Amino acid sequence: MATPSQWIAGARPRTLPAAVVPVAVGTGVAFGYDGAVWWRALLALFVALALQIGVNYANDYSDGVRGTDEGRVGPMRLVGSGAAAPREVLSAAFGCFLAAAVAGLVLVVATGAWWLLLVGALSIAAAWFYTGGSRPYGYRALGEISVFVFFGLVAVAGTTFVQAEALPWVAVVAAVPVGLLACALLVVNNLRDLVTDGPVGKRTMAVVLGDSRTRTLYSVCLVLPLVIALALVPWQPFAALTLLAAPLAVAPVRAVVQGATGRALITTLQQTGRFQLVFGLLFTAGLALHAL
Repeated sequence: MATPSQWIAGARPRTLPAAVVPVAVGTGVAFGYDGAVWWRALLALFVALALQIGVNYANDYSDGVRGTDEGRVGPMRLVGSGAAAPREVLSAAFGCFLAAAVAGLVLVVATGAWWLLLVGALSIAAAWFYTGGSRPYGYRALGEISVFVFFGLVAVAGTTFVQAEALPWVAVVAAVPVGLLACALLVVNNLRDLVTDGPVGKRTMAVVLGDSRTRTLYSVCLVLPLVIALALVPWQPFAALTLLAAPLAVAPVRAVVQGATGRALITTLQQTGRFQLVFGLLFTAGLALHAL
């Protein structure tokens, strides 16, 4: 049986900023428009974290039973390493999805926006079919697009809506840099696994683009959020606070541009998550200060 520490490692805690940041930014927008409701924000955070952990376990299961985790360099996988039985990991994934669904249903009832049920169902389906099912879209270079949509547009706009029960244009614009940073995590992860994914038929965007273009894509995903935040300054002056996070982007971009591979990219993944989290918190503060 897998140990508790192995289950925690399998949940891939370094990817959790991808769930925390969009909820924080969406709440910042809602606060800036005097619409923040803290218990709804906490429920939205629970939904996002449950989905993120659920998709990590689902990927662990699906990649493990397909054998695509053999020889990978990244963090341990429960199924691929043999630490846990596939059925156990699958149950953990669906348990997380169920928890997210229940919490999301509370938000649907609270807002009376029943169309959110469809959004929630699509989010869970996207989480499972990323690597699950007979035709996983994560194996067809669509992973980054899905991450941008669900951990950017849907998560930020949805968090704002369930609190303010309105959708200011700022929420949609603010979702773009958040989505790009979530994509950056996936891009650097797939860059690290480039040499092992291709031979087993896992056609990630990194496999399709190749090494050089993937490194360019990663750099764009880290730099463009700063540009967009600055473009918001005429309407959201405190969005300029995100510039304080800029130094944290230097090391990971340099490492990727200079050709880091394998285990060196594990450090880059950590640095990317750190930049994403700090940028997100500064962006949240800047958007919330709009209320002053």
